[in-house]
Amino acid sequence: MEAFLTAALGPHADGAKIRLYCEGSTEHYQWLVDRGVSFNASLWDAPTWMPLTEDGLMWLGENSWPFDRIAKPAPRGHRPGTSSFGGWLLMEKLSAAVVDAGVGVHTDTLATSLVVDAGGRVVGVAARRYGEELLYRARRGVVVTTGGFVDNEEMLAQHAPQLLGHDKVSDGLDDGSGITMAAAAGAATRRMSVVETALSVVPGLIARGMLVDALGQRFVNEDTYPGLISHAAVHRRPGPVWTIVDEEGYESLDERERWGVRPHHVAETLAELEKETGMPAGSLQATVAAYNEAAERGEDPYFHKAARWLRPLSPPYAAIDSRIRFHADRPERAGSTTGVAGFTLGGLHTTVDGEVLDLAGQPIEGLYAAGRASSGMHGENYISGTSLGDGTFFGRRAGRAAAAAGR
Repeated sequence: MEAFLTAALGPHADGAKIRLYCEGSTEHYQWLVDRGVSFNASLWDAPTWMPLTEDGLMWLGENSWPFDRIAKPAPRGHRPGTSSFGGWLLMEKLSAAVVDAGVGVHTDTLATSLVVDAGGRVVGVAARRYGEELLYRARRGVVVTTGGFVDNEEMLAQHAPQLLGHDKVSDGLDDGSGITMAAAAGAATRRMSVVETALSVVPGLIARGMLVDALGQRFVNEDTYPGLISHAAVHRRPGPVWTIVDEEGYESLDERERWGVRPHHVAETLAELEKETGMPAGSLQATVAAYNEAAERGEDPYFHKAARWLRPLSPPYAAIDSRIRFHADRPERAGSTTGVAGFTLGGLHTTVDGEVLDLAGQPIEGLYAAGRASSGMHGENYISGTSLGDGTFFGRRAGRAAAAAGR
């Protein structure tokens, strides 16, 4: 697991955090189960963003090249028992566990700043509720878990402008407020330019066909995790990016798994498709010819797609424009806004115990952070689940550290 995550989240992933996360993964799984989070013992065995079933396990690229050469493949993606994205169910169960444990919860209360004593220790939080100014005394510590800053256009322009103008993956409240509050108290930030981007591709279709750039060239094995495909496409290739699939491949995918996406161009010949998509003449023809020749042998010498997904493509052909955004959770919204969505991965510089560090690399007494308000395990890549994963795992560590540091 450590070898896989180091490769999948890199380059420059946080090795110390990944190591602890992997060593504590089974205990953390059991901790979630003990608080009412259920995971069905069944596997969705195909590339996808998110299974539209209640399968509790999914692949995150472990069974695709090059990860299958780095570590023994195992489906490590655990999903709560729901047929959609599982974060809401996870949080529902954990929120109920908080109440059951007797913790006081103050909703509709906006934290506005940290309170720091003369010695530089964080001793509380200033807040506002329906116009009333409030002060909370923190005798043990404050843990910042306010999310990232994808909804703050000014912060994006300063640190991660590559997400400007694109869809946001958030609840609309990732405004960076926790990061700026901590920075005002002297906190350091880390890797603020690193982001996750999701390209509008249907994994089941690209696995059955291919993904090409504006020059008609393949650039990735289409059976790997779509988040990694998106990163390669958005940050490294000339746009637009096209899904090329034939009729057999399109029709072989269950309609629900197409998520409402239909071809934007259909043609009997690749030359016609090149003209309709604006690719250089002969480019796609050469790419498909090389792909088909190798697929006949069950091989992909260029990008090592698994033999399971290799089959020569034949006319008629279709091209799907990934600049047109679809929504996996709501197919009726297909075609809205842009074909790229994302969120931020950088944040407050923390230790493995969630201690927030200052600009000199020293812990700020009484201040902790976790989740996307902090810079977690990630290097320059992301795979799904590693925000919920490191947010809950390192959030627990931050809570324990804060409790132990109380005075």
